[in-house]
Amino acid sequence: MAIPGYDSDSVAEATLEYAGARVAVVAGVVPDEFGLERSDSEPPVDGLSEPVDIAGLDGLKAIEAVRISLVYDPSKLPPGASPTDVAVAVETDDGWDPLTSTVDLEETTVEAVLNERPPGSTIVAGYDDRDETDASSA
Repeated sequence: MAIPGYDSDSVAEATLEYAGARVAVVAGVVPDEFGLERSDSEPPVDGLSEPVDIAGLDGLKAIEAVRISLVYDPSKLPPGASPTDVAVAVETDDGWDPLTSTVDLEETTVEAVLNERPPGSTIVAGYDDRDETDASSA
C-alpha cells in the first residue's frame, strides 16, 4: 500500500486480512511490534467493520505519514445514508472520532491519511453523519 510522495522502501506496512485492514507508516523509528491485531473493543453503534488495534503505535517516532485503509460493509449503512458517508474512526477517551477520509465505492474501502499519530490505537470504519461544515471544524 503505497503512500503518495514516499519511496516504498521507506514505508512499513501491516495487513490483517480477515478484517480487510491495512496500515502503512513512514516514520524515523518503527518498532518491531508494529502491526494490526484483533481488537477487544466493542464496535460503535454505527460501525461498518470490526474494530482493529494498531500495535506498536506509541513506539513510532518522527512520523511523516500514516495511511489507514479499511474494508466496510455498505449494507450496514442506515436507510437513506449516502454511500460516501463513511470514515475511519479512532477510539479515544471521549468515544469514536471520525478522521477525514476518502471512500472508494468500487472496492468498498475507506482510507485516512495523516501526518501524525492517530489519536488512538483502535480503528473502525463507521457511518459519518457529520455534514461538511462539521467535518471542516472537527
